[in-house]
Amino acid sequence: MSKNNSAPVNAKNNGVPRHIAIIMDGNGRWATKRFMPRFAGHAKGVKTINKVVNACIDRGVEYLTLFAFSSENWRRPPDEVSLLMQLFRKVLIGEIKQMGERNIRLKVVGDLSKFDKDLQTMVHNAESETAANTGLTLTICANYGGRWDIVNACNKLVASGVKQEDITEEQLSANLAMAYAPDPDMLIRTGGEARVSNFLLWQLAYSEYYFTDTFWPDFDGKALDEAIESFQKRERRFGKTSEQIRAQ
Repeated sequence: MSKNNSAPVNAKNNGVPRHIAIIMDGNGRWATKRFMPRFAGHAKGVKTINKVVNACIDRGVEYLTLFAFSSENWRRPPDEVSLLMQLFRKVLIGEIKQMGERNIRLKVVGDLSKFDKDLQTMVHNAESETAANTGLTLTICANYGGRWDIVNACNKLVASGVKQEDITEEQLSANLAMAYAPDPDMLIRTGGEARVSNFLLWQLAYSEYYFTDTFWPDFDGKALDEAIESFQKRERRFGKTSEQIRAQ
């Protein structure tokens, strides 16, 4: 088992998950429902990120990981992809100062080699500027895929001299893109879909899943509280029986 899989819930905050991962789904459908262009939904979704980040800080969440752009999203219409990249740039430029004021550490994980050089530089600079912050760690998964993450970790181990047959779960976990964070306690997916869509496949092995019909632009602090309340009612077993858990 990965050393991160049994990372404890934040006991100081009445069972609030230490690490929440979110698949932000439903931006386009939110806009279409209002007879607006799909991009308007993405722009509204960025504002929702700010609200949810603040809500997580207020509730004592230590890690928030957002699935912003999957490796499959390149298949979207070119105009939509171009607008998403422009929005990403705008966020990086406009939010860094606020991240410093809110003591947020920013991490961006994924195969960034497919992004324009200037965007790669902006990501690097944003991470560097917030690296010393000690509050919430906000991770943006961009051009990310869970399968890519696992294959990439295996390739790094083999390149370092580890024989393929000698690779252990602990070694693989330590070479994943998010080795700096505990595995998510809870996955939230908005927008009514009930699947993980190639997101954090290794890290979500023992996470609690919460699916909601709420589109991401409508997700707020109240919706987050409902998800956390659902999480708090569950008994996390990590493969153990109830008797084993009670005996601990």
